[in-house]
Amino acid sequence: MNNKDLINSYNDLGYISKIKIISENEALNHRMILEKTEKKIGNLHYKSKVHTILKSPYELAINNKILDIVELFIGPNILLHNVTYIIKEAKSLSYVSWHQDLTYWGFSGDEQISVWLALSPTTKKSGCMQMIPGSHKQGKLQHEKTKDSNNVLISGQTVKNIDENQSIYCSLQPGEASFHHGWILHKSNPNNSNDRRIGLNIQYLATHVKQLKHNKDSAICVRGVDKFKNFLADKPAIKDLSSNAVKKFYNIDAIYKKTQQMN
Repeated sequence: MNNKDLINSYNDLGYISKIKIISENEALNHRMILEKTEKKIGNLHYKSKVHTILKSPYELAINNKILDIVELFIGPNILLHNVTYIIKEAKSLSYVSWHQDLTYWGFSGDEQISVWLALSPTTKKSGCMQMIPGSHKQGKLQHEKTKDSNNVLISGQTVKNIDENQSIYCSLQPGEASFHHGWILHKSNPNNSNDRRIGLNIQYLATHVKQLKHNKDSAICVRGVDKFKNFLADKPAIKDLSSNAVKKFYNIDAIYKKTQQMN
């Protein structure tokens, strides 16, 4: 698709999908870096700001193919807010309920976009994302907190009574990405395959967006100019697993998760 088609599709549907970013071999190499790191410090599923302790996720987050598309939707001045691995183990019961990301992130506006980059085959069987096309146009919907240990969402935030017949499956091959709006309704089912389902979730903001819940949030300007300075400055990893960076990483991850639980 050309840029005009990308913009029209995103504005109409709330997402674009199957965008080739890197080769399958490159995706495999990035997966190997993740899994080598996990052997050293433990599982990195849903840990925030992994780009502050590993060069690999930061390299992917500043990929020009990604940033060129992000710029189409939120403008030329771009903050990298968060990078996290989202991992479903093989035959896992873990799932994500229907929700909208922006409901609990605390931002002042919706000039935000999430990129989901596949590092392993992401299929209907392995629990790829499902989306409701066009649902971003409804704005914020009511979420209910639920209790289910298999729900990946921190507070089990769920939009109920969704007509799943309207949903589409966003299957991706390693190296492909989807881009989705913060108000689009999405979910994912358990991984019934024999392989881990691994995605790198990358979140970008326009530089004028603020964090309204507290003053400890952080980001990095990765394109253009940040004249607003609404966030503390994250430091991207210049080497893997620096001891100081790892210590700070766990503190930042705790702040990020607490933010999602704040009203």
